[in-house]
Amino acid sequence: MEKIRENKYLDITEVASKVYHNLSPAQLIEKAISRNEGQLTSAGALRVTTGKYTGRSPNDKFIVDSPTVHNDIAWYNNKAFSGQQFFQLYNRMMGYLQHREIFTFSGYAGADEEHQVKVQFINEFAWQNLFVHQLFIRPEPLQEAGNPDFMVICLPNFTAVPEIDGTNSEAFIVLNLEQRILLIGGTHYAGEMKKAIFTVMNYLLPKQGILSMHCSANMGETGDTALFFGLSGTGKTTLSADHNRRLIGDDEHGWSNQGIFNIEGGCYAKCIKLSQENEPQIWDAIRFGTVLENVVVDEESRAANYDSADFTENTRAAYPVHYIDNVVVPGVGGHPSTIIFLTADAFGVLPPIAKLNNEQAMYHFLSGYTSKLAGTERGITKPEATFSACFGAPFLPLSPLVYAKMLGEKLEQQNTKVFLINTGWSGGPYGIGKRMNLTYTRAMVTAAIAGHMDHVSYDLDPIFNVYVPDTCPGVPDTILKPRNTWSDVTSYDRQARELAALFIENFTRFLEDIPEGIAQSGPKGQ
Repeated sequence: MEKIRENKYLDITEVASKVYHNLSPAQLIEKAISRNEGQLTSAGALRVTTGKYTGRSPNDKFIVDSPTVHNDIAWYNNKAFSGQQFFQLYNRMMGYLQHREIFTFSGYAGADEEHQVKVQFINEFAWQNLFVHQLFIRPEPLQEAGNPDFMVICLPNFTAVPEIDGTNSEAFIVLNLEQRILLIGGTHYAGEMKKAIFTVMNYLLPKQGILSMHCSANMGETGDTALFFGLSGTGKTTLSADHNRRLIGDDEHGWSNQGIFNIEGGCYAKCIKLSQENEPQIWDAIRFGTVLENVVVDEESRAANYDSADFTENTRAAYPVHYIDNVVVPGVGGHPSTIIFLTADAFGVLPPIAKLNNEQAMYHFLSGYTSKLAGTERGITKPEATFSACFGAPFLPLSPLVYAKMLGEKLEQQNTKVFLINTGWSGGPYGIGKRMNLTYTRAMVTAAIAGHMDHVSYDLDPIFNVYVPDTCPGVPDTILKPRNTWSDVTSYDRQARELAALFIENFTRFLEDIPEGIAQSGPKGQ
């Protein structure tokens, strides 16, 4: 960061009128309320709204194209931004900050100290500074010294001018890997900070031989570790928060030669339709210090209404991981014995649970099929089929094949079991069928992790080419074969072949670069 930091005019602490550094959650909540940024709920959480941006803006995300990173970046999956545009935008943001109060937080990404990245966040909102305080790893007092490895400047009220700044809209997320600075503006959605740092780690960790993963992780009483891959809304947070197992991390992890580690220090849980009965750990974590995004709150009682989607379906709760009772601190674990791929199939044709061999696992990892759920991104108002490589394509600066190759090697080395679990629809597509019963899904996950699925009989699905069990403890046999749940099997066959065709079409982009065995391990479409 020498080019920027040597310029005294661009020193943020000299530009701003007042800098609040590493305030406590209580102090930040006081500031947020006094500045009319949010209100306390009856449970003690800080509720905020984010305006028209209630989800990520993938079309507004850029990576600065510089000589040191150009050959590393998969540009077909990332948008380029010039260095000149970046510095111009940075200088305009510094001008905006003159005579304003700012809040800074210096924390860490990576629970494994050997691979930890120090990040400094600069926020114009107290509530967003509270958000990163709770989502990332909080430092001990003696860890304060030294410059950050990465700096994030997040100014939601600063809007870009596309004609001047080279952005696509007033919102922007611009990552400069060479200067190690991230600029965010024009959007109030705090999740942009979280996912941008994940993008940074997806660049840095593979260069150290570590697989970075968009997954949750938990640990059993015997120390056995399980991973849950999936896009937002597929159930990673819900299913990994299991009162019978200890939570390692909510959303992002690294897999090194020693085992896995959490990249973050908090959870960012979807809370639409949240209930104490179905998700007691998340329910109990929503208390003082938690940030609630876009949740409808009764003006008199201040009680949260989790059933309402008046603002968005993508309502969120951000809290530190230790708000979950049975948590692993620090967030590290051994090599995973079980991996769960989660998908929310809006077609209603994928089996609720299927066992995958290593080649099938590689195929489905590269495919990353699910349905984008309403509100997760701007413009998504109902579920739609999507393929997101490695279950996290928007956050991958490198080619998906880099991450897939590393996963395949680790599956082979550790003899890890892999299951595909559909948390989506059964008995018909979205609008006709019903969302899979959470109790049944939990039973499938428990059975897969506990080894109960190792000795049951399986049939090879003729269309999707995966192994579907005939029985699963705690789950009615009738729902395990999705064709049997449709009233019109002809419609099922047609819908299943349509989805299989989408798999096949999507996977053509990988065919030249992967072994034949993997290419032949996907749906057959007939």
